[in-house]
Amino acid sequence: MVAALIAGALFTQQLLWTPISAINMTDIVSNQFKMSNASFSGTDTNGEPFYIHAATGRQEYDKPDIILLDDVSGNTVRITDGKKIKDDIKADTGYYDRVKKTITLKKNVSVDSSNGDKIRTNELVIKL
Repeated sequence: MVAALIAGALFTQQLLWTPISAINMTDIVSNQFKMSNASFSGTDTNGEPFYIHAATGRQEYDKPDIILLDDVSGNTVRITDGKKIKDDIKADTGYYDRVKKTITLKKNVSVDSSNGDKIRTNELVIKL
């Protein structure tokens, strides 16, 4: 799960390198870049797959190291005691801090694991 968040850096680079003609001007509001249906996928440092999706992602001009996320969902695979466990993750909001290398999920955070483990909380911080 932790490695999945590294993909947030790609989100920022993509926004910064988007040609101005490709930007929908209705998505540049309130000092923010906005992306709809933002998705990140790849493999973590152990070679296990991850997928993270946000209905919207926003980056403020004056806070380029913070990526704000809404309606976050995703899944990761981790290995515990030699077994692969899939974690399904959901949260109402969150943000990725590129400097601190953390992702903070907030409001109605849930993690449901294929081994039956469940986490329900209002905040979950993942350190990369």
